[in-house]
Amino acid sequence: MRHIRITFALIAGLSPLLVSPLALAQSKPKLEGTYTDWTVYSRGQGRNKTCYALSKPKVKTPSSVNHGDVYFMVSNWKSGAATEQPSFLAGYPLKTNRGPEARVGSAKYTMYASANEAFIESNSSERALVSKMRAGATMTIKAVSSRGTQVSYQFSLKGITAALKRTKIACG
Repeated sequence: MRHIRITFALIAGLSPLLVSPLALAQSKPKLEGTYTDWTVYSRGQGRNKTCYALSKPKVKTPSSVNHGDVYFMVSNWKSGAATEQPSFLAGYPLKTNRGPEARVGSAKYTMYASANEAFIESNSSERALVSKMRAGATMTIKAVSSRGTQVSYQFSLKGITAALKRTKIACG
């Protein structure tokens, strides 16, 4: 699958220091709805419209480190370039030769890291992870920072199914 790097700063409206001048000229993300622990946003217009469900972790470990802003997102592009593409955003650079691992129940999915973002390599693994997310209660992401700090995040999956339905409607 052709993976589309989604700049979380652009989509989530995070730090303006991370956003290009062109991105600053674009409109802010539009809130489409909140579904328990997941929030749905859209951005852009026409075929360039992107819709995504976004969540913050409920638990961050170790508690002694500064994690920054951490999110997990599942994105849809109206153009069809990405459909239910899961991705992880850390508030720090990730170790690129040791990608994060997503776990839902006993299922484990290895991600690849690029700067502070991580993605699933294959379409079939993306679909499998999102399917497990719909059926699960929690998801754990284990990662290693570029400095070698091992971290873990627990995300609630309450509301993910409704949030993903909304992303499809918003970008349908």
